[in-house]
Amino acid sequence: MNAEGDMLYVYAIVAGDDYTPAVTGIDGSALHMVGRDIGPKAVVHRHTRGPFDGPDDSVRRWVLEHSEVIDDAWQNSPALLPVSFNVIVRSDPETEATATQQLEHWLDDSAETLSRRLEELRDTSELRVELSLDGTLLEEVDAEVGEMRTEMESRPAGVRRLLEKRLEKTEKEIVDRAADRIYPEIRARIAAHCLDIEEHRSTSRESGLTPVIMASCLVRSTEITALGAELTALKKAQPALSIRFLGPWPPYSFADVSISEERNPSSSAPDAPTPNPQGETT
Repeated sequence: MNAEGDMLYVYAIVAGDDYTPAVTGIDGSALHMVGRDIGPKAVVHRHTRGPFDGPDDSVRRWVLEHSEVIDDAWQNSPALLPVSFNVIVRSDPETEATATQQLEHWLDDSAETLSRRLEELRDTSELRVELSLDGTLLEEVDAEVGEMRTEMESRPAGVRRLLEKRLEKTEKEIVDRAADRIYPEIRARIAAHCLDIEEHRSTSRESGLTPVIMASCLVRSTEITALGAELTALKKAQPALSIRFLGPWPPYSFADVSISEERNPSSSAPDAPTPNPQGETT
């Protein structure tokens, strides 16, 4: 096979235990495993083209098919490290190493690091937790802003417009202060159920909602229910909280796997695949 045709598309790295893919890959590609008898193995398909690129609808379908392979490995192997969309390993014309040999070399060179991280991620899931404050349900907003509304109603139309702007600013300040005040306790209570947390900054606000914490949580499977119960308790204690609880997913945000440029000249889209939500509670 020539160098251009000898390529492997990589989906995930799994622990050395027995695992056989039960699904097909992108565009129905047949999957197989690459790796030594003992040690981490890669889930791959033989590849004969460049990186997947095309219309948005096609990319979305490819990313979904990529994530379905990862999901199968996550559910049927003890541990896995998801690999980003469009990671392709080529043969090396200089050393005449095939794509399979290139990947095996990388697995050998990285075996200690990969095995340690796989063990850390064994029996884990990623959950997305988003908590926001609904200002309309916050008691302090109701108390302070209520007096301003009463005052506004007795004023002329022109003055009311000015007061409305002041009212909006005051309301936002009150909710922001409340979010800052409750953040440390909320984060600590969530973190108590997690192995790791990766927080995300929210650049947009849903109407009437002020973000308190947006985070990806790495949890043991046995802690998923406990984390859900903790969120329920937080909601009960603060009715103004709006809670989104998404997942579980494979640990996309906690799998720092990068195949070196030397063995990965075709990698062109390193972003992790979009997780496929499997559940949501509020």
